[in-house]
Amino acid sequence: MGLFGKSASSDSSPERERVDSTIPGAPPLANPEKSRWERSWPTIACGAGLFSDGYLNGVISSVNSILALQYGDLWTNSTARQNITSIVFAGTVVGQLFFGWMSDHVSRKWALMASTLFLILFAILSTASYGAGGTFNGLIAAFTAYRFFLGIGIGGEYPAGSVACAESTGELKAGHRNRWFIMFTNVQIDLGFVVSALVPMIVILATTEEHLEPAWRICLGIGIIPPLSLLYLRLKLDEPEEFKRESMKESGTPWLLVMRFYWWRLFVVSMIWFIYDFSAYSFSTYSTQFLGTILGESSPLWKQFGWNTLINFFYLPGAISGSFISDWIGPRKTLAIFVLLQGCVGFLMSGLYGILSKAENVAGFVVIYGVFLALGEVGPGDNIGLVASKTSATAVRGKYYAVAAAFGKIGAFVGSYVFPIIQDNAPNATRAGQDPFFVASSLCILSAALAMFALPHIGQDTITFEDLRFRKFLQENGWDTSLMGTKASHEARAAQVEAAPVDVTMEKH
Repeated sequence: MGLFGKSASSDSSPERERVDSTIPGAPPLANPEKSRWERSWPTIACGAGLFSDGYLNGVISSVNSILALQYGDLWTNSTARQNITSIVFAGTVVGQLFFGWMSDHVSRKWALMASTLFLILFAILSTASYGAGGTFNGLIAAFTAYRFFLGIGIGGEYPAGSVACAESTGELKAGHRNRWFIMFTNVQIDLGFVVSALVPMIVILATTEEHLEPAWRICLGIGIIPPLSLLYLRLKLDEPEEFKRESMKESGTPWLLVMRFYWWRLFVVSMIWFIYDFSAYSFSTYSTQFLGTILGESSPLWKQFGWNTLINFFYLPGAISGSFISDWIGPRKTLAIFVLLQGCVGFLMSGLYGILSKAENVAGFVVIYGVFLALGEVGPGDNIGLVASKTSATAVRGKYYAVAAAFGKIGAFVGSYVFPIIQDNAPNATRAGQDPFFVASSLCILSAALAMFALPHIGQDTITFEDLRFRKFLQENGWDTSLMGTKASHEARAAQVEAAPVDVTMEKH
């Protein structure tokens, strides 16, 4: 028994790429009878909601800076900054686990719809946050509570949206599937981060620093638009074909067999995601504060937001180029190589931080920091969700993805608390900037090793391959796989059998 329940060679062989598309008994993934738009729009509808994750998580950095300017010592001396930043991650973990279960046991489509409605409702309430009697503490309490429930909606986008998106890419042309998955998942998150930095700059220039209350509410309110725009497309979605055929919603889940088959792989994927989010979300959340320290307290807020926009823009070339590289050399190698390079650049930033942190060198800081972020997107940013969605069978993909993604958000939650502690306990201002990069870069090296030596190869038809591999394992252990599939798929198969012509051969005597 190998690391993943079978001999390691069956999973990690470089020849798998050529074998996947000719698996005996597997139906073709790409349906030539559908138009390009018919094959593409489910991928777009399922994955594009992750823009909200990027925007609503990214904009809180700027909102924190606006609130700090508006409320001064009331904000600085309270725990509100950490609570508002971190509570959304706690909600996201709850949402990922709940909607992960729902997407496997109820419906991919309706899990996605429920999470979208959650997002819309609590994005509205967050924008309209108001404390009893107009007090600061009441405002923060309400805002924190709404951010938690907003996190639940964001969490639902991961297992429900990304899993359905991965299954929908099976109908696209082989050789292009990874890039389209990435384009409508991680690239959407990164686009959300870029817009979340650009919007506050424009809003502050429009309202000026004399009107901070409407400024931060407008910034949050714009986050309502993306999920609203997807409601109609998602309402038209059908369940993915893979889900109809492989679901265990009618048969029940053999938990012990699932854990025996996937425990190690899930552990590896979860650890890589934890490490990535620990650094990525923490850096994005505190990037405005980094710039504020470098530019000085006298720097206008719009200028800090402008530099922050440029920093976040570096996510996009990394994410977009990484989507193509993932198809060319495979997700495992892409993840390992580029997270290793990210670690090297992070060590360089840590060593040069004393020079880069001077106000006259802010452009150099932004460029090197931007390269650091871009490499993270080419590697784990683009590929960890792809790995999580394609290294398990369809029957348990929602729960498997949810657990891995939840570990990622726990990493983000931990990082949002640990980074301020690292900075607060640094002996001087230079070390306060150096130490987070040193910690993050060390973890990048660990991620590279885990990806290269503990993840399987992932080909274009890995979803089909994994379903067959899992079915075979269940059959070998006495579990009846004929029970798999939705009720509708069973009825459709029965109707096909009844409609099939009977060939009766008359024997002459």
